[in-house]
Amino acid sequence: MAHITKEVAVVFRAQAKEKILIVIFAIVVAASGADLMADLSHGATTEHVAKEAVTVTMSIFAIAWMLLGLHRQKLEISALQNELEGLEKPQASPKKYVLDVRKKLGNVVTQQFSEWKLTDSEADVGWLMLKGLSLKEIAMVRSTLEKTVRQQASSIYKKSGVQGRHAFSAWFIEDIL
Repeated sequence: MAHITKEVAVVFRAQAKEKILIVIFAIVVAASGADLMADLSHGATTEHVAKEAVTVTMSIFAIAWMLLGLHRQKLEISALQNELEGLEKPQASPKKYVLDVRKKLGNVVTQQFSEWKLTDSEADVGWLMLKGLSLKEIAMVRSTLEKTVRQQASSIYKKSGVQGRHAFSAWFIEDIL
């Protein structure tokens, strides 16, 4: 549930930046448009008018592209909020034996991460991978680049001596099932 809340916060920050860029491009469109009209009335060269027109056109396309991105983000936020509401609904409490096993497994994972000498960042990524998040989702939750998460995951695989994500997860549950 915490990862969903963090994802929403990341999207909101991205939206704020895009809104600022949209305002900047709108100012460029208005200023360049006014300059273009002034240039046309004063008989500016065709080359100069063409450059101004390209600037205005590109700015308009940039605004449209960002507005489309904002719309997609709003849909994503709505989906995440719906998911969050679904998670907040009361669910049956797990039995005590399930809670005990979860705690023991958590201790085993923590101890193994320590034995593998994972950094704090690698351990965070490892936990999120075990919880089933994609590398893209992990990057969003941790407010970092997906490339960074990929490198950390590769380092985890190397330190743990496994070949990939599935082998990493299986390492912890292989003998339990």
